[in-house]
Amino acid sequence: MITPVTEQLHQDAIGLDARPLADVAALLAQSQAQAATAPAQSIDPICAGARAMAATIRSGGILRYLAAGSSGLMAASDALELGGTFSIPAEQIRIHMAGGLPTGSVMPGDVEDASDSLSRELADLSPQDTVIAVSASGTTPYTVAAAEMARNTGATVIGIANNAGSKLLQLADHPVLLPTPPELISGSTRMGAGTAQKIALNMLSTLMATELGHIQDGMMINLRADNDKLRARAKGIVCQLTGVSPDRAEAALAEAKGALKCAALLAAGAPSPAAAQALLQDTNDHLRPALAQLKQNNETINLGETK
Repeated sequence: MITPVTEQLHQDAIGLDARPLADVAALLAQSQAQAATAPAQSIDPICAGARAMAATIRSGGILRYLAAGSSGLMAASDALELGGTFSIPAEQIRIHMAGGLPTGSVMPGDVEDASDSLSRELADLSPQDTVIAVSASGTTPYTVAAAEMARNTGATVIGIANNAGSKLLQLADHPVLLPTPPELISGSTRMGAGTAQKIALNMLSTLMATELGHIQDGMMINLRADNDKLRARAKGIVCQLTGVSPDRAEAALAEAKGALKCAALLAAGAPSPAAAQALLQDTNDHLRPALAQLKQNNETINLGETK
C-alpha cells in the first residue's frame, strides 16, 4: 500500500532533531515557501469554484465551510472574515467543523472519524448551497461523508485536498488539488498542507468577491465599516474612487448609512441614495459600470442644459 504524500517522511527529516536550531528554522521556512506554490497549480478549479460560490450568494443559498482538525481551522478562519471584509450576510455562511469549533485550547482528535452528526448539521442543505470541503488527506471520514451528502442533495462541492486521486477530490464538482510535499514533521499537516489550504481558501473567497463586484482597484468596496479603522478606510476608498474631499466622503457615507458603493455614487453626483441603488441594481451591484453610467447621465443632462 502506497503511503499518502501527507504521511510520508520528508527527505530532510532524518537527524533533524540533532541539527542546529537555525538549520531547522531555515528548513521550516523553505518547506512553507514550497507549499505556498501549490495553489498556483489549481487555478482553473479555484476560479470555477469561486464562480459557484458567487452564484450561491446571488441565489440566496448558503456557503458551507466543512472540515476537521487543522483543516477545519483553516476553513473557519476564511469563513469568519467574509462578513467584515465583504459584507456577506451571516445567514449565508455556515461553519461545520467535526466536533464543533474549539472554545478552549484543546482540539479533540477523534471527532474526524465521527460523521453521525452530519444528518443533523446538514438537514437544511439545498441545491443552491456550495460546500467547501477541506481535508489534507482527502479521506477524512467526516469530510468525505459530507461531500457525499452534498452530491446526493444537488449542492455544489468544492473539494480541497493535498493528495492526488483522493476520495474527496473524486466527489467534488470542483476538485482543488494542492500537491504539497511531505511535511518536515511527518503528518503535521497544519504546516505545509495548512499553508496551501489557507492560500487556496483566500483565493476562493477573494475571487468570489470579485465576481460579486465587491472589489475594485484592489479595494474592498463592500466592507462593513463597523469600527473606527474600517470607517476611516471606507472614507479613504470613497476619496480614492471619486476624487472628493474627506469631508464630502464622510457626508456621503453618512447619507448612505455606511453603504460604501452607494456613498461613492452619491459623492460622484447621484441625487439620492435611491438613485444610487437603482444604478447598482442595473449593473448587478458592480460599482465601476455604475459610476460610468452616472457620469454618462450627468454629461447628458449638462449637454441638454447648455442647448
